[in-house]
Amino acid sequence: MKKLKLLFVCIENSNRSQMSQAFAKILGAGNVEAYSAGSKPSGIVNPKAIAAMKELGYDLSKHDSKSLDEVKVFAPFDAVVTMGCGDACPWMPAKKFVDWEIPDPKNLEPEAFNKVRDLIKEKIASLIKDLT
Repeated sequence: MKKLKLLFVCIENSNRSQMSQAFAKILGAGNVEAYSAGSKPSGIVNPKAIAAMKELGYDLSKHDSKSLDEVKVFAPFDAVVTMGCGDACPWMPAKKFVDWEIPDPKNLEPEAFNKVRDLIKEKIASLIKDLT
């Protein structure tokens, strides 16, 4: 079976798309190549996202906030998942496009932030299942 190649896009590439990339790596168990990028990258991974993933044993501090230009070399993708960024999300070569209306958790308290994190995990699990 060939590896699934997934790209997760949000605006800043500091929360949702970073956690999506992490969960795709964790849940894909070596069968998924996961990338993330932002249409207007902030340049940092939110410390809240790092803390939320650390609770699950994943070190998100090793990730970088990237632009779409930096990841387009990995195209085409099996799926590009956007996080409700609407028109700000540019086109990337992919077999499938999915838009998840996931609220940006950057200003949420830890408990609410973790609810968004857990929602992302569920969506990733179902996406991988649908694509394999």
